[in-house]
Parts: sequence; structure tokens; C-alpha cells
Amino acid sequence: MADQLSTDPRFPGVRIHESSYVDDQVMIGEGTVIWHFSHVLRGASIGKNCSIAQNAMIGINVSIGNGCRIQNNVSIYEGAILEDDVFCGPSCVFTNVVNPRAFIPRKTELRPTLVKRGATIGANATIVCGHTVGRYAFIAAGAVVATDVTDFSLMAGVPAKRIGWMSRAGARLGADLICPLDGSHYQETESGFLEEIRQSVVP
Repeated sequence: MADQLSTDPRFPGVRIHESSYVDDQVMIGEGTVIWHFSHVLRGASIGKNCSIAQNAMIGINVSIGNGCRIQNNVSIYEGAILEDDVFCGPSCVFTNVVNPRAFIPRKTELRPTLVKRGATIGANATIVCGHTVGRYAFIAAGAVVATDVTDFSLMAGVPAKRIGWMSRAGARLGADLICPLDGSHYQETESGFLEEIRQSVVP
């Protein structure tokens, strides 16, 4: 309940539910809220105005930018970097070792994962470590990302493949590459990328 959110003198302007635990040596920006049963481990950095939902785990040395939304049951492991305004849907998965074995220590083999600004990761999607998810990309629910993802890509399937383009506002783009939500214009480059050529005409 909202009245069980409290402040911690270590983190001015941050509200943390009484059931959650935040280690020492953590940085959290003003306006961030951490909800029920979550754990933020040492060395983690969380930006301003983020929402960390129920039963989330923010791992050692993980970096999360401003304005991110981490939904229920998400664990973000060491090696992950989320830029500003990233959305992580319920129960999405980050890995940090390619070939884990319970009986073989591989803590020195962690591979970094970078999720760039404004990207969305759908519920139950998996991001295999060692890859980059581009700006404003959209990973469909249940997809398994095992390659780098270019900006504005709509990715779906197992393994995930690009099935279209998404606008900055989060709408699937048609053949005209004009966002139906805000009127912004895009174009494909000769190298197969998408770039925004005219920002929203809606104030």
C-alpha cells in the first residue's frame, strides 16, 4: 500500500516500500519509487524518476538511467546497462553468461548488455547477454533476442527477428513510415537502418 512507502536518509526524495531491501554503496535518484519485495544490490545505480515494481532484483553494479520502468518479477543481472526511459515488461529476462553450468564458476566471463534510450522489452522476453538493443526498439512479448537490435526495430519470435519498425511514440509504422500517433516521419537508409527525419508535429 502507498502508506507503506517510506523514505531512507541515504536516498533523499526516494520512496522505498518497507518490504524491500537496498544494500549499501547504491545510488538512487530523486523521485524513484521501489515497490514491494524488491532488492537492489551493492554498486547498483538507478536514475531519477524510475519505478521499480514488485519482486524485482537490480544486480551488482547494474546501471539504470532516468525515467525507467521495471515491472514485476524482473531480475537485471551484473553487466546490464539501461539508458534513460527504458521499459522492462513483467518477467522479462536478462542473462549475463552465454553457457552457464551450475558446477562451473563463470563469474569472470560475464558479457555486457546495453539497452539504449527509450527501448521497450515486452513481458517474458529474454535478452541474451553480449548484445545491444537500439534506441526506441520494441521487443515483443516472449521474444528471445540473440543478436544486436537496431534503432526503432520491432522484434518478435524465437529467435527474434525484425518484423517491422516502431516509432519513438510506440506505434508500428506502415509503408509511409509516418507515426499514426504523433505524425513524426522516418526513412530507411541504404544500409537498412531507420532514422527519424521529422519529429512530432503534435505539440
